[in-house]
Amino acid sequence: MNLTMALVVAVLYSIGCYLLMQRSLMRVLLGIVVLGHGSNLLLQLVGGPPGRPALVGHAPPEAMSDPLPQAMALTAIVITFALSTFLLALAYRSWTLLGHDEVRDDVEDRRIRRLERRLVESEEDSAEDAEPEPEQREATR
Repeated sequence: MNLTMALVVAVLYSIGCYLLMQRSLMRVLLGIVVLGHGSNLLLQLVGGPPGRPALVGHAPPEAMSDPLPQAMALTAIVITFALSTFLLALAYRSWTLLGHDEVRDDVEDRRIRRLERRLVESEEDSAEDAEPEPEQREATR
C-alpha cells in the first residue's frame, strides 16, 4: 500500500464522517455513499496485489489471491446500497411531509436538556448559599 492510496482512503473517510454529522438527510446519504467507497477501496488495498485464482491445483499457494477482501467488498457494496435506498426513502418522506429534509430536534431531547440546565442552576445556587459571605468568615475567626 502506498502513501497516495492511504491518503485517498483517509480523505474519503474524513469527508464521509463530516457529511454524516450534518442535519440534512441528503448530506447524510452522501456521507454513507462516500464512506462505502472508502471502505471498498480500503478492503481492496488490504487484499494485496492481484494474483492467480484461489483454486487448488491451478497455482501454488503463494501466487493465489486472497478472496476474502473481495467478498467483504461485495458485502460492503450491498450494505451501502441498502442504506442508500433506506435513506432516500426517509428523505423523500421527510420532503413530502415537511417540505425539507432537515432532521429536527427530538421533543424529549429538548425536555431533558431543559431539566439538566435547571439542575445545574439549582446546584450552583445551593453552592452559593452554602458558602459564607466574606464578612461572616472574618466574624467567625
